[in-house]
Amino acid sequence: MLAFLLDEHISPVVAEEARRKHPGIKIVALRDWRGGSFLGTPDSVFLAEAARERLSLVTYDQRTIRPLLKAWIEQGIAHAGVVFVDVRTIAPQDFGGLVTALGKPWKSERRADWTDRVVFLSRHSK
Repeated sequence: MLAFLLDEHISPVVAEEARRKHPGIKIVALRDWRGGSFLGTPDSVFLAEAARERLSLVTYDQRTIRPLLKAWIEQGIAHAGVVFVDVRTIAPQDFGGLVTALGKPWKSERRADWTDRVVFLSRHSK
C-alpha cells in the first residue's frame, strides 16, 4: 500500500493536514519519522531505509534525488517510489495545494506497487 515520506524541507503540517483531509492516508514527515533520526543524513541513507519500510519519498529536490535514482537504477538498487513536486506547480508554502495533490494518487493508486516508480505531482495529478 502507498505510504508517503515527506522530505525534511516539507513541513510536518502537510502530513497532519493530509491525515485530516484524507482519512486513512499513510504519510509521515522525515522530521517525525523515527524520531527525526534521519534529518541531515545523505539522501542515499534515508531513501534506502524508507525503501525497507515501503515509504515513497515526496520531495521538491530534483537536483540531488534524480541523479541518485539514476545511479541506483544502473546498480540495480530499488526504491519505494519518489513523488517529485515542482515549485512552479505547487509552492512549498502552499500546504493546502500539496495536501490536495497528494490525495489524488493516494486515492487512485494506493494499492499499486510503487517500487521504482517516479511521478511528478501537479495540481491536476490523477
